[in-house]
Amino acid sequence: MESKNKCKVCVTGGAGYIGSALVHSLLQNGYTVHATLRNLGDESKVGLLRGFPYAEERLHLFEADIYKPQEFEEAIQGCVYVFHVATPIYHTSGYKYNDKIEATISAIKKIADVCIQSRTVRRLIYTASVVAASPLKDDGSGYKTTMDESCWTPFYISVPYSNDFVKEYTEAKTRAEQEILKIGEDKANELEVVTLSCGLVGGGGHLPYTTSSVMLLISQVINNETQYQMLRYLEELMGKIPIVHIKDVCRAHIFCIETPMVNGRFLCSSSYITSVEIAKYYLENYPQFHLNQEYLEGPKKDIKWGSRKLEDVGFSYKHDAKTILDDCIEYAKRSGNI
Repeated sequence: MESKNKCKVCVTGGAGYIGSALVHSLLQNGYTVHATLRNLGDESKVGLLRGFPYAEERLHLFEADIYKPQEFEEAIQGCVYVFHVATPIYHTSGYKYNDKIEATISAIKKIADVCIQSRTVRRLIYTASVVAASPLKDDGSGYKTTMDESCWTPFYISVPYSNDFVKEYTEAKTRAEQEILKIGEDKANELEVVTLSCGLVGGGGHLPYTTSSVMLLISQVINNETQYQMLRYLEELMGKIPIVHIKDVCRAHIFCIETPMVNGRFLCSSSYITSVEIAKYYLENYPQFHLNQEYLEGPKKDIKWGSRKLEDVGFSYKHDAKTILDDCIEYAKRSGNI
């Protein structure tokens, strides 16, 4: 591998929760980073990234929008590794795409194509989501006994607590991951593809506000019914809730470029817990918060976390469930949500 100081990497969606943390980690690790943002005129996001240590010497910002995927070309040129983190959360109308699903898939195809044509990019790492890896059985008869990389979310099963927003997001992330893995399996492309299916990401971050995934993890503490419903949707979809610390997410992404012969699909979560277990932890450790009784009652499911694929190639998690939840509370306090 080239020495880190010479190695250029690209991060799409560089101003988001995972994107900004990853840019920060890559700079700390000596990489030169090309980061994309939807709008270079957004001073709050640009200022945040430019304020990172080593940004002056090694960070280059580019404007690119998922809905105009050809814009990513300039940022990818000359890079050895590309992290595709950006994903549309809300659908933007007025483009040729009918919905978020079309936009997400179209962007991933275009970015993969640019990587292949570049002749410099060796590996494309896609920040996938565990919503694509539901252990629900295709026939709707319940869950498989374990959740691992062989699981793919069935689209035609009714999941409690779902709504149009989460259904569309789930399908977009699932179809996009399947698409990118297909591209990686085509040996003619000479592009190594890794998908990191991340659990619900918690812990601190660089953004000045509490991010949506952290809001889900503290929904019981702040008694936010909308966020709690989404947490429960995730639990019904996944059997339990896979969670992972933002720092481990960044370490896993960097691990996937620094480790030879890593390719294919990896689930990335350090803990697999129920919403009741989360509520009980808060109740025992933060008695100042008054939790609704409903949060402490829920179904018991026997499903197990069966994925060790990432650890089998040498990765180890540094943050357990307690640290994730504690850091979510701290982050929310800093951001003024608690």
